[in-house]
Amino acid sequence: MLSRRVWFRATVFTALAIVFALAAGVLGAVLPFRVTIELGQNSVGSLLQIIATAMLTATTFSVTAMVSAYSAATTNATPRATQLLIADPTSQNALSTFVGSFTFAMVGIIALSTGYYTEQGRTILFFGTLVVIAVIVVTLLRWIAHLADFGRMPDVVDRVEEAATAALVAHAASPALGASVASGPHEHWSPVWAERSGYVSHVDMDALQQAAEGAAVTLLVVTQAGRLTDRSRPLARVSGDIDDETRRAIVAAFRVGARRSFEQDPRFGVIALAEIGSRALSPSTNDPGTAIEVIAALQRVFERALTTAPDRSVAHPSLAVVPPTLEELLVDAFRPIARDGAGFVEVHVRLQKSLAALAACAPERARQIETVARALAKRADEHLDEADRAELAREGRGAWAGVA
Repeated sequence: MLSRRVWFRATVFTALAIVFALAAGVLGAVLPFRVTIELGQNSVGSLLQIIATAMLTATTFSVTAMVSAYSAATTNATPRATQLLIADPTSQNALSTFVGSFTFAMVGIIALSTGYYTEQGRTILFFGTLVVIAVIVVTLLRWIAHLADFGRMPDVVDRVEEAATAALVAHAASPALGASVASGPHEHWSPVWAERSGYVSHVDMDALQQAAEGAAVTLLVVTQAGRLTDRSRPLARVSGDIDDETRRAIVAAFRVGARRSFEQDPRFGVIALAEIGSRALSPSTNDPGTAIEVIAALQRVFERALTTAPDRSVAHPSLAVVPPTLEELLVDAFRPIARDGAGFVEVHVRLQKSLAALAACAPERARQIETVARALAKRADEHLDEADRAELAREGRGAWAGVA
């Protein structure tokens, strides 16, 4: 979204700062009453000079801090988390406030030097400058407090967990995105090919419904958000013939980009969390504690999704979707950690306990969850010594004993 871009918010703040600085001159000329106070010689100009110098330094410092946080997240956690840090509203507001304040000061200095302000206009500018200083102080205090955690491992894990939870809960609430769940073979249906390669980041179901309804066909969404598409893979299949205009409308409903996003992709968030846990278990890091924290985060994500009641209503009757299964999502989430933590018995004990807890909170899905748990335990048995295997078996039996 445009509002999440750093440059967009900075541009808005800068434009408002210019308007704010110039409005003092206009108000000073048109107000029917006079508001003036005795100001020292060039007092407003001195304040603006201080603001301009300080905000240039603060902006440089903020950009450096943000880039350092992005780099730390990329190196220590996963590059997939960087987009969440970039979209952080607190850092964007801080940077935008500093840039806007610098612009306000520069415009005010230039306007003062050209005689743009009347005596009343300078008074209004003085009060406006005091307001800007107050905003700067509040923003600086919030920014300093925010920097204490920004980009650190717990902060990154929390951000990815939040994004994964939002996507997975939305998927659990509407697994087929308001369409019907596809059944039966569809290979004989006419394919609609992608026009370029990339990841599907969003599917406009309303636009697809309108196109399918207008052409009197049923449309199967083949490539869902998060999938890689190219000219050899169909985006969708239709049950009948369609004209070129309908075909273009179908292709336009799929937003294709160079990278995946968290918004409509239920798998991307859990994959990103799994990458953090997997990297923590690499020989260069050797941090099973972080991997265990990630497993706990994944457990919370799936608990929220499994306890979300699905909406079975069909808002798009002309569309069909094959949603990812719970087993596929669990494998995406836990297999990388089980693979890279194969030699850590404490990691596999936590995996078994987490999966058993998920099975307990969703008894109707217990069989699928247990299938994944058995596969992960089998992988561990191939790498653990006899004592660790016995401990894992004992802890696993205890964890699954209370699961119906």
